[in-house]
Amino acid sequence: MSSESLNLFSFRGRIKILHLTWVAFFITFFAWFNHAPLLMAISKSLSLTPDQVKTLLILNVALTIPARVVIGMLTDKYGPRLTYSLLLAIGSVPCFIFALADNFMQAAIGRFLLGFIGAGFVVGIRMVSEWFPARQLGTAEGIYGGWGNFGSAAAAMSLPTIALFFGGDNGWRYAIGITGVIALVYSVIYYFSVTDTPKGSTYFKPKKIGAMEVTSSGDFVLLLIMKVPMYAALALLTWKLSSGVNLISSLAATLIYCGLGLLYLLDARKTYSINREIFTNPPAPVHRYKFKQVAVLNLLYFATFGSELAVVSMLPLFFSETFTLDPVKAGLLASAYAFMNLMSRPAGGLISDRWGRKPTLLILTAGLALGYFTMSLIDAEWPLYLAVIAAMACSFFVQAGEGAVFAVVPLIKRRLTGQIAGMTGAYGNVGAVFYLTVLSLVSYQTFFMVIGITALLGFTALLLLEEPEGQMAEVHPDGSVSMIDVA
Repeated sequence: MSSESLNLFSFRGRIKILHLTWVAFFITFFAWFNHAPLLMAISKSLSLTPDQVKTLLILNVALTIPARVVIGMLTDKYGPRLTYSLLLAIGSVPCFIFALADNFMQAAIGRFLLGFIGAGFVVGIRMVSEWFPARQLGTAEGIYGGWGNFGSAAAAMSLPTIALFFGGDNGWRYAIGITGVIALVYSVIYYFSVTDTPKGSTYFKPKKIGAMEVTSSGDFVLLLIMKVPMYAALALLTWKLSSGVNLISSLAATLIYCGLGLLYLLDARKTYSINREIFTNPPAPVHRYKFKQVAVLNLLYFATFGSELAVVSMLPLFFSETFTLDPVKAGLLASAYAFMNLMSRPAGGLISDRWGRKPTLLILTAGLALGYFTMSLIDAEWPLYLAVIAAMACSFFVQAGEGAVFAVVPLIKRRLTGQIAGMTGAYGNVGAVFYLTVLSLVSYQTFFMVIGITALLGFTALLLLEEPEGQMAEVHPDGSVSMIDVA
């Protein structure tokens, strides 16, 4: 394979790793969103109320917020091969729990736990960054993210048909159970098929584990600030479960709020423990990185991937209710939104590689804001084909934006790539919780309008991003320094 091109028809070297890793990601999303196209059948089978259905949508993305942060740390420490394999195996269990649920409480537990498998995305970001040079990294990460993300569209297109094949009231159970079996089997395949780095390369690990390292006192303060929305999203979920569907009591909600506050303080203490040295002995300039870069990417992923998670979850219902469609047809049409991942996300990474990271993000963020403002105008008076085209056009900018975000993430600090990807990925889920909570309170049209407004806020923050250039330094176990190109 030429070092200057990506021969995607090859199954050797780095291309083999790319293919095996995007398939792992594909399976995590296939399992994670196995409920969305089957919601009507699930709702009927378990006698769920509309509020309970919307609660399941929120629960599905809740655990992924802390899971992505934790999985990012474990990936940096133990390597993506072991981490991805264990995540797939463990993530299969909630699939079986949900498939066997007999009531809302059991289904809620299954969906909440299934959010854990959504952290798989983070692992592959580190794996791909180990195998591809900077000049190809945006494209490779885009292919990984885009083709893997297509798992949600594949679920929307295939699972209703699988459920109909088995038939009866339990058809949806078989369909969801199958996704768990696939995840379990592939966990073994992946473990025995990949390595963490090319032969002879060093896998750089963080000096300490438990919190992200920063390199200045100002960055330390910004890191603590950026942690707040992740805890706030969990508090928002608690409020929804308490006041929205009365799944938990007011007392239990209060205890959870207090627990989240205490957990944040402990997190801040651990973060200080990891980074206390920077206040007395700051690292040399060559070893520093700007956490501002991470903060901006977090906000952008809030608007891009956060909105995608929310829209993928609700779009089948939106098309069904707006245009009075049967569940199978609504699911197929809604899958067009996620279908765009096959080309959109790789396109975002490719454009970033060719014409610059920041300019690409500026154009795509403006486009996704315009796309959601357009979707806010869709109603029953629209021709169905035009509504689908609007959704697909919007999704191009959303998913290309995601690809462009993760074309930057691996270029900030190599040994922290898993943790940076974990935090940025978690912000996507923070966005999803926020948007789905908004959806439970307002109309579909207002929901799309809110996403467009937050995208404009992300565009403003993007003006602070600095184009990656030069090299970043990493230290080998023997103390020698390796310079890694980022441009």
